[in-house]
Amino acid sequence: MAFQYVRKIDDPEEIRQAMPLPRDLARLKEERDRDIQAVFTRKSDLFLLIIGPCSAHDEKAVCDYITRLARVQEAVRDKILIIPRIYTNKPRTDGMGYKGLVHQPDPQQAPNIAEGIRAIRRLHLRALAESGLTAADEMLYPQNYPYLEDLLSYVAVGARSVENQAHRLTCSGLDVPVGMKNPTSGDLEVTLNSIQAAQAAHVFSYNGWEVKTSGNPLAHAVLRGAVDHYKTAVPNYHYEDLNAFARAYQKRGLANPTIIVDTNHANSNKKFAEQPRIAKEVLHSRKHSHLIKDMVRGLMIESFIEEGAQPPPGTVYGKSITDPCLGWKDSEKLIKDLAAML
Repeated sequence: MAFQYVRKIDDPEEIRQAMPLPRDLARLKEERDRDIQAVFTRKSDLFLLIIGPCSAHDEKAVCDYITRLARVQEAVRDKILIIPRIYTNKPRTDGMGYKGLVHQPDPQQAPNIAEGIRAIRRLHLRALAESGLTAADEMLYPQNYPYLEDLLSYVAVGARSVENQAHRLTCSGLDVPVGMKNPTSGDLEVTLNSIQAAQAAHVFSYNGWEVKTSGNPLAHAVLRGAVDHYKTAVPNYHYEDLNAFARAYQKRGLANPTIIVDTNHANSNKKFAEQPRIAKEVLHSRKHSHLIKDMVRGLMIESFIEEGAQPPPGTVYGKSITDPCLGWKDSEKLIKDLAAML
């Protein structure tokens, strides 16, 4: 066989016991989960902001960044609910390049997934303890979710994973909001199908068990733009796009129909500095349509301490080693500007 078994990875229960979530932080997470879920169930009019680096490659810099976010959260708490992005897995279009902290806990060293599992849990625990903000992470590997299940308040399923059966079925068993991105092709029927699948009950094989799920009514859509067959970015955040998708979404009769707009990726053609303009346009569109205002309940923004990006392993503190991000100064200004518009 072509498989070489490198090292055994501890199972989730062993990792959680070795790195437990303290009781005070568990209570904080319960409160945060209620506040976040209230936005999806229309019990709260707060606007969600899922914001942070493209990938979390440096524990110190990520925790520094999220502590800054926590201070801004206090200033805008009456309008905006911030969910930090701590994305510890990085999907790659061609399978090459840096795959995230879970693969390489040290970007300058060889992959070590056994240590990477510990590194991502340690990062999430530290960020929560230092900031008081529970975070979002991307589900690249469904089987890894149990390592963080007691820590995450939001899960994203990426454009390249959203058609995958394992992702859809696993999300049906989660009790936190799951954002299903539109695929890179831009086919929004795929997005709606993925939401419908995640909201349904299923029986399937998961991590060596036959499991049964009850469905996740908090599964929803994330619009991130598309790429056509000429490799041209096709945005889907404009008023007409939001209105058309909201109507199609409404016709499905799905629970808690919610749209989060990703201001980067194909919506900005990865021009990170366009994100403030896009975010403000989305808020402007909400003012001109009751349907859009009801459905568009948040934004996803890529942001870090230093703007732009650098190649891995990265020598500049607080600068992305994957997609380019908005810098801290512009990010802080954007959050406050959005609060003033809401």
